[in-house]
Amino acid sequence: MTLKQLEAFYWAATCLNFSVAADRVHLSVSSLSKRIAELEASLGVQLFDRSGRAAERTPQGEQLLPRIRELLHGAAQLREAAGRSVGLQGRCRIGFGELSGLTWLPRLVQRVAELHPDLQLEPHTDIGQVLEQRIVDGELDCVVIAGPSSRSSLAFEQVAQVRFVWAASDDFIARAGTGLPRRLVREQLLIALPTGSGATRTLDDWLGRHGLAVERRLSCNSWGAVVGMVVDGLGFTYMPEQWALALQQRGRLRVLDGSAEAAKHSALAPLTYTVQWRRDDARPLITEMREIIRSVIDFPAPRCLS
Repeated sequence: MTLKQLEAFYWAATCLNFSVAADRVHLSVSSLSKRIAELEASLGVQLFDRSGRAAERTPQGEQLLPRIRELLHGAAQLREAAGRSVGLQGRCRIGFGELSGLTWLPRLVQRVAELHPDLQLEPHTDIGQVLEQRIVDGELDCVVIAGPSSRSSLAFEQVAQVRFVWAASDDFIARAGTGLPRRLVREQLLIALPTGSGATRTLDDWLGRHGLAVERRLSCNSWGAVVGMVVDGLGFTYMPEQWALALQQRGRLRVLDGSAEAAKHSALAPLTYTVQWRRDDARPLITEMREIIRSVIDFPAPRCLS
């Protein structure tokens, strides 16, 4: 029985399928299956039932999984002690939304390269709902998305807050005859990210507080495209404050604050961002990435799009 065999079983038992598990341990599916078979032979028990279309854990596999997890945790603690001097190696697959990619991702890549030159960072972007499922399935190591996780299998911690504001172009406001968000959501086209993205939490909270519903909506899964359409006067939106202020300074958009009384009613709640990981993942990689993310995360105006 070897540590590599235990790791092969753990990932096969907790990932979506053998293909995902094999990718996590940098093996072919056949090599992964071979390691698991060797472990089964060493233990004298069958860990997976392979009679169906997909391998399923046997009762013995279910029983041994917590013990094997504990052994891997102990090995991870030893690696962590060594990792502080030699640095992390291998791959880290991190998921985040487009806004993170446009703002603090370059600092993350630079910081990881400085601290762990032998660690290969693999960023993946998507909406929060998809990223959360991918980490549950074992395809990602950690994700940074808006809001906490409701899944018991995931752990999370808050790492940032982003303020959002309403924004539109001067031409659009002139045609609409108003810059008040409470009227705009009833009368005009809202251009925003689709349902399932973290940013919609801010919108849903605001609509709920005011008892309103969006009458006309155009959903787009790209912040760049959303802002581009708003700049061209096709509709209005809510967006990160720093980005909106930068575009306002250049005369491309206007932040819809209005009078003090109007601002009180139009204010959007800040959006909390969290780093999330599988609760049973005690690898030094996760601990170190959480620390690095906390040190670099920020949401200024994207330099490439402002």
